[in-house]
Formats: sequence, structure tokens, C-alpha cells
Amino acid sequence: MKKASVATTDASRSEFAALEQLPNIGPAIAADLRLLGIARPQDLLGRDPFVMYEQLCRMTKKRHDPCLLDTFIAAVRFMSGEPPKPWWAYTKERKRQMEARNLGSSSRMASGCG
Repeated sequence: MKKASVATTDASRSEFAALEQLPNIGPAIAADLRLLGIARPQDLLGRDPFVMYEQLCRMTKKRHDPCLLDTFIAAVRFMSGEPPKPWWAYTKERKRQMEARNLGSSSRMASGCG
């Protein structure tokens, strides 16, 4: 897991200026977030990671690895005040949610990366 460069209190989260400063977010995922109109970490507040993932798949006209959704969940939760966790900590939750939401091809989407 990529470490945040500053302490992760609610106050310090507001000081993050670049998406790449967030845990689990590198240049490639930051580029995906920017495609979604998310330019700074604070833009993640109140967002639904599942909707973000589906929007990205529609915009790029391809089905992305569901681990990307796990990373979106991790980033949104981190900015909402949860402690930093590796993206794979959200894989089981994503699988349960995908079944419940029945998004896309649930058997292929739910299996994915873990």
C-alpha cells in the first residue's frame, strides 16, 4: 500500500492537493479519476465508487478490472474519514455489493482479482 505523505487526520485530509498523495492511488488510477472529473482528493467526498466504476467503463468503452473498483472504494472511504487500508481489504465487500446490485455481468465482475 502506498503511504500517505502526511498524517491522516480529518484536518490533514483537507490538505491533500494531488490525487497521487492518497493511499493506493498512483498515476494510472489518478488519470482514471480525472477522466471522471475528479481533479483533487476532496472531489471524492460523497461519491459512490460503484457508480464511478460503471461511468469509467462506459466512458472508455471497456470493462476494467474490478480491482479498480476496490481502489475507488478505498479512496472514497479514506477521504470520508476511514483509516487508510490496502485496496484488497475491500474485495469481499465489493463482491457482496456487486451481487446485491447485480451490476454488469455479476459472475465475471464479482470474481475479478481476488
